[in-house]
Amino acid sequence: MNRMNANPGTTDIRSLRALMFTQFLSAFADNMILFITLAIIKQQSYPDFYIGVVQGAFLFAYVVLAPFVGAFADKNAKSGVLLTGNAVKGLGILLLLAGVDPALSYAVVGIGAAVYSPAKYGILPELAGNEDALLKANAKIEGYTILAILAGSVCGGFLAKSSLVLALAACLALYAVSLGLTFLIPRKAGNPDIRYGKDALRFFGDMAKLFRSPKTCFSLVGTGSFWMSSAVLRLAVIAWIPLYLGIDSLDQISMLVAVTGVGIMAGALATPALVPVRKFYNACLYGLLMVGIIALFPLISNVYMAVALLLAVGFAGGVFIVPMNAVLQDEGHHMVGAGKTIAVQNFVENALMLIGVGLYTQVSGMKVEINYSILGVGFVLALFVIFLLMQKKRFTGAA
Repeated sequence: MNRMNANPGTTDIRSLRALMFTQFLSAFADNMILFITLAIIKQQSYPDFYIGVVQGAFLFAYVVLAPFVGAFADKNAKSGVLLTGNAVKGLGILLLLAGVDPALSYAVVGIGAAVYSPAKYGILPELAGNEDALLKANAKIEGYTILAILAGSVCGGFLAKSSLVLALAACLALYAVSLGLTFLIPRKAGNPDIRYGKDALRFFGDMAKLFRSPKTCFSLVGTGSFWMSSAVLRLAVIAWIPLYLGIDSLDQISMLVAVTGVGIMAGALATPALVPVRKFYNACLYGLLMVGIIALFPLISNVYMAVALLLAVGFAGGVFIVPMNAVLQDEGHHMVGAGKTIAVQNFVENALMLIGVGLYTQVSGMKVEINYSILGVGFVLALFVIFLLMQKKRFTGAA
């Protein structure tokens, strides 16, 4: 994979730092909202499975907008797109403060996140000078994102326990600061020739093109399977903790769920040493490790063992996803455009997450034993990893 120049370009360190910080704050608030919404659902006596409905509304916004947001990111300055995404997320918080249905409010947050995401990743090739810098930037942005998931989940659980209004106000403030920081990122002009309607129609052609390429197909399947299993596993673990660990407090549940984020962050930051960018296909071995760890969950009922497993599954997941993100961005940037590539990636990931969360919500409504749901997550992930292992032959010539 030698898409970038052999001679390293100049990496814009200052702008990358600003991007990392604005992404951290935005993702921090994103993950506070999930636990705040969980508290609202409990306070207003919605059925337990409604958290799946709320999560599904968020994902639905991603899927529906995918054909448009990539073109929007490529047509405009990506720093301006980041600003727009944060503003829409803030609107979703205002709706929650106004008492609007959690699913509808969270769907608006999902619209903002859908707008934000292609620019967040699509701007990286503009700021990184070469493929090694791009891999490191990916590792850092994943690391900071997962750190935000960790801190945001814990903070959301604690603040929601004391005051829902205070928790929502804190989210709004974080989006406002994140929005302000985007002004530190240079406004590099996009492609003014892009036409939304025309490019939206091309979206599925771009998707087909990315799936025809062995490297980008491998990456799309890999990242999609990771986020699908992660989304369902998080909901399942939230239900599993009270039943098998005897912990009912929302702030303690949020802390335990956030432990996975510590593992993912560590794995993401360790990725450049464990899986070199030119051997990205070896990342699927860590997907196999994830499957094995998930299969152990039904065997334990001890908090310390649960923490160890959550850390381990997170670490394996971090190493699993980062190399595939880097390859997809580098290859896709030249094939169909950075923003469009991320939009396709978002469509694939969120469509799979929507399917997974939808199935989990139905299974939960049928009162199926939660351990079977967790094993089901591991089984589905195993099918995807087997597919990736079969594809690995295309890059190595051997199994």
